[in-house]
Amino acid sequence: MESDLEREKQVAAEAAALLVPAGATVGLGTGSTVRYLLPALGARQLDLMCVATSPATEALAGASGLRVIPFEGIDKLDVAIDGADQVDPAGWLVKGGGGAHTREKVVAAAADRFVVIVSSNKMVRALRPPVPLELLAFGLPATLRALSQVQLRPGAPPTPDGGVLADYVGAVEDPAELAAQLAGIPGVVSHGLFPPTMVWQVMIGRGRAIEIVRPGA
Repeated sequence: MESDLEREKQVAAEAAALLVPAGATVGLGTGSTVRYLLPALGARQLDLMCVATSPATEALAGASGLRVIPFEGIDKLDVAIDGADQVDPAGWLVKGGGGAHTREKVVAAAADRFVVIVSSNKMVRALRPPVPLELLAFGLPATLRALSQVQLRPGAPPTPDGGVLADYVGAVEDPAELAAQLAGIPGVVSHGLFPPTMVWQVMIGRGRAIEIVRPGA
């Protein structure tokens, strides 16, 4: 089963790599599925300018022959490609199991097209906890008091931007309502709920085939 899911990740990632045009500015996500994307992109030798969402992705991208630049001096990307922990039928995502969701959300929002690559087990009927959070270290006890059903992530290092990782572990009945609730609490830097309006296309690996879903289409 594990090998089947890994094959699905690879199929989705390699298909997404074919969508990237030469000379594009590309946002690179973080996680196990993106690890299949980087060598596939590098092999195409497209003279890309890439923005990485984590030090791990930056290192792997460089090893794959991709040029990684700081996310400074440019205000938009042509495409961003990333995985997801969960995708519901409406196109809502849960991201951030790897702790990079703040940067991933900034990169996704800056892209003309945000492509999500997943194996078939990431498709769910309804989103479920945990929902990752990045919290400001300043005033952390006060932020935790304002939140409910949130647990700090044990042993997690600070994020690349110095944030504290935590998880919302309550029910996810209405993703939009929960997203607004979490975003409205001072001290919450970012949550791992990504709305369907941010997603251009979801590419799902199913066996050796690809299923494409466009939220709202």
